[in-house]
Amino acid sequence: MSPSVALVVGLVLGAVVAATVILRYRSDPDAPATPPEVLVLPEAALARRLLDLMDPAVVFLDVDDAVLLANPAARALGIVRGSRLLVPELVDISHQVRARGSRRADVRLPGDLAGTGPRLLGVHGVRLASGTTPPPAPVALVLIDVTETRRVEAVRRDFVANVGHELKTPVGALALLAEAIEGAADDPEAVQRFAGRIAHEADRLARLVRELIDLSRLQGGEPLPEFAPVDVDTVLAEAVDRTRTAALAKQLEIVVGGETGLVVRGVESQLATAVTNLLANAVAYSAGENRIAVAARARSGFAEITVTDSGIGIPRKDRLRVFERFYRVDQSRASSTGGTGLGLAIVKHVANNHGGSVSVWSEEGLGSTFTLRIPLDAATPLPSTAPVDASKGSS
Repeated sequence: MSPSVALVVGLVLGAVVAATVILRYRSDPDAPATPPEVLVLPEAALARRLLDLMDPAVVFLDVDDAVLLANPAARALGIVRGSRLLVPELVDISHQVRARGSRRADVRLPGDLAGTGPRLLGVHGVRLASGTTPPPAPVALVLIDVTETRRVEAVRRDFVANVGHELKTPVGALALLAEAIEGAADDPEAVQRFAGRIAHEADRLARLVRELIDLSRLQGGEPLPEFAPVDVDTVLAEAVDRTRTAALAKQLEIVVGGETGLVVRGVESQLATAVTNLLANAVAYSAGENRIAVAARARSGFAEITVTDSGIGIPRKDRLRVFERFYRVDQSRASSTGGTGLGLAIVKHVANNHGGSVSVWSEEGLGSTFTLRIPLDAATPLPSTAPVDASKGSS
């Protein structure tokens, strides 16, 4: 039993003793109006008060599964109505506790029970038996909401598995190419070709490691830097500069438009990385001799930065998952595009850390528009200049 649960159970015991005494006296017609035992148990009132203030939900069940005590946290979960426990799984756990003495389990609550969506509860049941309590004994259930904890654990497991899988590909390729070079020592042309492939795989591996580090920092591995006013024009110019070479290689033109002079609060390097990732994604999935448009505008207290391409588009079933780590719409194109599957996940975390959001509109065969929304700097007045001409661009 963990110390926190042991403390809760100890408090429950104090309150339970008082509740049991009261019930026994109420069932006795010859009992005095005020049970003398309660008068000598002032700690029971303190225990009940502490239980009412605690975050974990606590329910005390009599030998007939009647609810004798439920703190506000338990009633807020919607699992108790009057003296009845509404969740059959919890009643089953109480029966197992009476038979075994203790039981731990996870119980999933339906979404409509407390009106807050499905929740997962970690339940620790303890039989409250003492020298004066004949069998069957009452039971205490301590319930803690572990929905987010279990979700994070699952994400961590998936993350580790995905990282291992993603690292295997370039590492395995490097090993095979090294063997190929060794076998082609007498063929300079083959050596040069294999060396080029090694450089490509090494670059892919370095990019994967770099993005993993960036994602770890964004997810709370390091404290966030101090927010400061950031010029959106500077962010767009930096992002376009970083992706210019890749765009030129595919004969793509990057066009910058929208409003100028917008200022947001945040970290300039992170925002530049987010917009760069959106542009890099557009370049990777666009055909040659097309335009990619990036623009900014002020709307409802946010700066909206949009990146629009005329590429292959995203199928409807994949649109809600494109911001997941390592998720790729087309796995078969992963090696050709060089993507790690982390770029859009980084964009999402940058947006969240800045109090903003990112969304996507897409249609297969027509292209995609990603919109990054970042809160404007309230201390900086909005520009009074007209929107810039969309023909102003960089390629």
